[in-house]
Amino acid sequence: MSNDILQPLLLRQGNPGLRGESLRGERPDIARPVLNIDRSQSLDEIRLAVLIPCYNEEVAVGATVEMFRNAIPGATIYVYDNNSVDNTREVAAAAGAVVKHESRQGKGNVVRRMFADVDADVYVLVDGDATYDAEAAPRLVKRLIDEELDFLNVERLSEHVEAYRRGHRLGNRILSGLVESIFGRQFRDMLSGYKVFSRRFVKSFPAMSRGFEIETELTVHALELRMPCAEDVAPYRERPAGSTSKLSTYRDGFRILMLIASLVKSEHPLQFFGAAGFGLIIVAALLSIPLVETYIETGLVPRIPTAVLVVGMVTVGLLSWFAGLILDVVTTARQEAKRLAYLSFVPVRKKR
Repeated sequence: MSNDILQPLLLRQGNPGLRGESLRGERPDIARPVLNIDRSQSLDEIRLAVLIPCYNEEVAVGATVEMFRNAIPGATIYVYDNNSVDNTREVAAAAGAVVKHESRQGKGNVVRRMFADVDADVYVLVDGDATYDAEAAPRLVKRLIDEELDFLNVERLSEHVEAYRRGHRLGNRILSGLVESIFGRQFRDMLSGYKVFSRRFVKSFPAMSRGFEIETELTVHALELRMPCAEDVAPYRERPAGSTSKLSTYRDGFRILMLIASLVKSEHPLQFFGAAGFGLIIVAALLSIPLVETYIETGLVPRIPTAVLVVGMVTVGLLSWFAGLILDVVTTARQEAKRLAYLSFVPVRKKR
């Protein structure tokens, strides 16, 4: 491809160094700029976006927008309506939010659209049900900048059973523990809907999930790329009267569990396929014990179907292990590409 064709592609969004885009094609001796933020300055000095995905939240979305407008006046608040059949759009617009629409149903689809559309330096993602503490937002954003983080998860702290039901609490604990054991121990409340991101996290996040399992994908993305991340704590309240949760304990819990299995398969294929292959070989070894005993005693193998099954299981087990080995190499290359894409965006840093 000629330089005449490449040059417009590289510059189609302006100066890539200033916008945080990839610096491919730029001179290697030119340092990439960093967005420096003075710690003594207010949050008005940065482009701050509050992202609120909503589905039938007319009762609570107005209060949510109002609380975050008061907490961080310089932020632009975006409400993305996801096919609501009530007055969510009208209430959000009246409260002063920028209202947009996503037709594909599911929180994951909404987050994908928000991350693609909105351009900012720091992003606050929060549910529109007025349960999360907006007054904590300035402190959370400041911590993200001061500690040069890319992802700050907010653990829910609630003393009311009605606000955080025991079934949801137990499911969250189990699923968070499962992710910790596989991908790394760092977050206690993985499924919290209150999170703060840097620009380079948002613009490097592929967002493949469709529903509430997006929270798990966000966490695993940070852990797999070994981003600087942390967890903070903020109060969690009951929903306003008349507002109902859209989360299904069993249905969405099952979807999250399936996503974790899928992420293990794609991010740790050697362990996934290796474990499957090892399990098949173990079962085959157990089935072969009476065959071996009979053969030692009589010199015959009378149960031919069992012998064929054992050989087949061992063969499939070995193939599974080798498939995991090959996919592990592919996964390593893919993770390197994701890491380079993540590093191509400008980090937010405090002034020294």
